[in-house]
Amino acid sequence: MVIRTCVGCRQRADKTTLVRVVADRDDTGWTVEPDPGGSRPGRGAHLHPAERCLKLALDRRAFVRALRLEGPVSTDAVAEWVRVEAARRA
Repeated sequence: MVIRTCVGCRQRADKTTLVRVVADRDDTGWTVEPDPGGSRPGRGAHLHPAERCLKLALDRRAFVRALRLEGPVSTDAVAEWVRVEAARRA
């Protein structure tokens, strides 16, 4: 069992219960995207697939800090993924 910490709630959990997120750069800045397979290159952070954890991570600017980003950061892709996963699990 591999343990990771959720950047939102800061709870430690098994890696399989968290989703990995990575940052991708384009012309407008950084985009934080989900990496459910955990295979994309680069620095990653982990998040519970729950809107509560997403809100905590956004309020604390945890993605910027954990992924070591500077400049504009879009988290729309992660927010959409979390909404879909929360609806699917409900």
